This record gives sequence, structure tokens and C-alpha cells, in this order.
Amino acid sequence: MAQILGLPKLSPTMEEGVLVRWTKKEGDKVAPGDLIAEVETDKANMDFNVEDSGVLLKFLVKEGDTVKLGAPVAIIGNAGEDITALLAQASASGAPAPAKPAPAVAKPAVAATPAVAKSAIAPAAPAPAVAKVAPTPAPATAPAGAGKLLASPLAKTLAIELGIDLRTLAGTGPGGRIVERDVKLAAEGGTAKANGHAPDEAPAFEDQPTQAIAVRTPRQMAPDASAGEYEDVPASNMRKRIAARLTEAKRDVPHFYLMRKLDAAPLMAFRARLNELLGDRGKVSVNDLVIKAVALALRRVPECNASWEGEAIRHYHQVHVGVAVAIEDGLVTPVVRNADQKGIGAIAAEVKDLADRAKKRALKGHEISGSTFTVSNLGMYNIERFTAIINPPEAGILAVGTTVDEPVIAKDGQIVAGKRMTVTMSCDHRVIDGALGARWLQAFGELFEKPESLAL
Repeated sequence: MAQILGLPKLSPTMEEGVLVRWTKKEGDKVAPGDLIAEVETDKANMDFNVEDSGVLLKFLVKEGDTVKLGAPVAIIGNAGEDITALLAQASASGAPAPAKPAPAVAKPAVAATPAVAKSAIAPAAPAPAVAKVAPTPAPATAPAGAGKLLASPLAKTLAIELGIDLRTLAGTGPGGRIVERDVKLAAEGGTAKANGHAPDEAPAFEDQPTQAIAVRTPRQMAPDASAGEYEDVPASNMRKRIAARLTEAKRDVPHFYLMRKLDAAPLMAFRARLNELLGDRGKVSVNDLVIKAVALALRRVPECNASWEGEAIRHYHQVHVGVAVAIEDGLVTPVVRNADQKGIGAIAAEVKDLADRAKKRALKGHEISGSTFTVSNLGMYNIERFTAIINPPEAGILAVGTTVDEPVIAKDGQIVAGKRMTVTMSCDHRVIDGALGARWLQAFGELFEKPESLAL
């Protein structure tokens, strides 16, 4: 018997998704577990696997459509079945139509000095493209007859960063959709021309080496006198979800902060020895060692490996450490499960793999959920100290700053060169009191300053 397939919840915070591509065709037979589509959620690109067997009789959404959670996306049944009634039901329940681009609203400039358009740090889940327009008495819109601008989320934000007008590009993606490579080639073509080379001689773009946190540096764009004072760029699904969750966390979770400056010299020396031993088999980062120390400290002080559940405090028996990773247009928190039981080398390899796939939006739902404590490290940006917002339902998060060279007083009273790192623990006061948080931070500090204990 034919039935409607709704969009399933593919990530813990998912409220809608973009159907990136169908992996099957209408008329294909499918069995339980078969992959039928790839869906972009607020966290990553997820697999949409069917739970029933049958034939895909009708697709109700197109590639690139934004779909609400549970909304009809397809009809499955037996070959030749009459689906007229189901089509009417799907239409009545809100099967999505192609979204119209939201018009940009630009206010006329009131000063002689032109404003510089803001640039986005990273691209996003689907959002309508915004076209720059000259200020007019009425709200600005795209040119008549332009129709829907088909572009991937990555292409949209990259175009903003590089100052590329998407309306001037021809897409090479499905259905003429503008994809990331089209924007990159357009930007490189301009550079090649300036250097006296033809665009088709431009070098091919390759993926850059993945780092734990990777953020593009926007090209400086000349002020556009006709652009108005500012431009509103619609927020992506991911950015909207991040905004909602962090607002909720900061409002509803009573935060307090514990800060400690640690001696980083032993950890740096230990890391150098490890990497020398590993050779070409991989490298261990400071963050990998911090993750291991966090996990072991949670074993020593298990009361902090907990969450507030309203009528009870839930104590977790496993230690799953979330690692904040910046991606285009937001961040995700992939999880190193049972981090206390894994060796440093295993943690390093796992974090590298998770960060690489996070950048490609290829993480699975179970890889970004279930953490019991989180680490956020901005040391690679030379941030000395900061405070982080707790990731509910966890009760704590550790903010890690950079290592700073500074004079310290040795045991003999002499002033010598030292290395110091400041870490800040954000605590949910409903679960962790001041003394308990201080006890955990003390345990972490002992592990951090005596790093050989991390390998035991």
C-alpha cells in the first residue's frame, strides 16, 4: 500500500533541511536501509535512509528545496498504484514549493562616505541569495525575470567573501545550480587575467589541509557607493539554530566561571617527544592532549560528568568529550566517545578525521550528539583567554587559550622564562558548585602539568 515519506529528524536539533540530492530515481525499487537522499541539516549533510520496501512512485520536492521536519518528500508503494489521493493529501499538508528569494532591503546612504559591505566568515546552510542593488525609494529586488537564483550554500557565502556577483555565473551543478567550484573559478579567472594569463590556464583548486578550526579570510572589497549603508544577508539554517540554542543556553543555564593559569612547558616538551616518536605516522596537537586530560579529570571528579534534568542530576557512566570545530557559517561539536579509555594517538587520529568530515559536512548524527563535556580551543588564534557558553545539557565546557611566553619565578626564587596557558571552566551552577568546579579544575591542572600521566 502506498504511503507518504516525511522528512525524518536527522540531527538532534534539526527543524528543517535542504534536500541536496536524490540518490535514487522515481521508479527505483528500495529496501529498508537504502539511501535515497542526502539532506543538509543545521549541523551537517546527513543520509536519508528509507525504512520500508517498495517503489519510489513520486518525489514531492526537488533538489535544493528547503523542507520542514516531517513534511512530505516522497511517495513509496507498489508499482502502478494509484497515488492521486496521496498527492492531494501531501499538497494539503504543505509539500514545499520552491522558495522565492528574499529581497534585499538597502537603505539609501545619508552620508558622503560609502559603507563597506560586511563579509561573512563562512558559508552556510541554504539561504536565499541577496543581490546588491542601488538605493531606490522602494525596497530593492532582483531584476524582473531573473527567476530563482540556484546556488549552493557554500557558493553563496564564498561569493560574498570574494565579491563575486552570482548573477553573472553559469552553474555547473545539478539543474544549472551554482556550486563552490564555479565561484572559485570565477575568482581565479579574475586573478589570472590580472596576471596576464587566460582563465583556462588558471591552476585547479585543491582542498586545503584540514585543521581543527579553519576559517576563510575575506578579500578586501572596495567600497561601493551605490550599495547603500548596509546589506542584510539572510541567516542560514545553521546560523539560526546556533543563535536559538546559544540564546537559550545563556538565558536558562546559570553560568559561572573558574579561571586558572597553568604551566604549559612540560606539556609542550611531552608533545614534542611524542611527535618525534610518531614520525610520519601522525602528529599530536595540544588540543588532543587537552581532550585526554579533560576526560581523565572527569573520571577523577565524576560529579562534573553530569547534566541537569529538572527533577534530578544525571550522572553519566561514560566520558564523551565534544570538540568545538568551526566550519563554514557556524560550528559543530563532534564527539570523541569514551575519550578516557583511548590512547593519545587514537584521539589525535579521530579528531583529525572528525574535523575533516565536519568541514565537508559529512558527519553522521551520532557523531555530533551525546557529548557529556566540551572543549573549545581558540589558542591557534592567539586568544589568551575567553569564556565559552555551555552546550546543553552538559554541565561544563573548558575554554582553552594560547600558550604565552612570560617570566616566572622558579623554586629557587630566580626569574626565568616560562610558558603559561590560561583555561576557563564554564559551569552550570545547578549541577556544579564553586568548590566542585575548583576540584575538577585542580584535577585537570595536575594532569596537564604532569603530562606523562596522560599515557598511563
